[in-house]
Amino acid sequence: MKKSVFNTHGVHMPKHIVSGLKYLTAVELIREGYSQKEVAKMLEMDRSTISHYLNGRNLSWSSIEIAETITNFCPRDFLTLSYALMQEKARIVVKTCSKHDYEGKVKESCIGCGLCVDTCLMKAIVLKDLKAQIDSNWCCGCLMCGENCPTDSIEILEVKNGF
Repeated sequence: MKKSVFNTHGVHMPKHIVSGLKYLTAVELIREGYSQKEVAKMLEMDRSTISHYLNGRNLSWSSIEIAETITNFCPRDFLTLSYALMQEKARIVVKTCSKHDYEGKVKESCIGCGLCVDTCLMKAIVLKDLKAQIDSNWCCGCLMCGENCPTDSIEILEVKNGF
């Protein structure tokens, strides 16, 4: 039997945390120049909810604090927790709220087995001509791809730190 986790106010915690993560993502996307309509589409939310978020309504400050803490986790934990809570929507949250940029490199020793493709929750890796290729725009630095590579052919480097 699955148990639900509630905070002291009776709010279902995963939903509470997701709201905080979406809020942080929405604010950052608006800062980057996206419209409320575009942000709503990216986060699969209605525009009125985005508007409420941006005006500080329908959201508790504790959920924002929790979300900010989560964004400061190591990349693997940030991605894993976000993905567990939001599945595919976690990609845009992690990409937008990550405070680091990474560059993925694939060595010639790659045998094109595809384990890295299957492992990457950010969908940053594809196989092309039997060799892995990493889209550094989507790499979050979790290192799961490299840890699963049987030929140790993947290298992930941090290229920028902080906003």
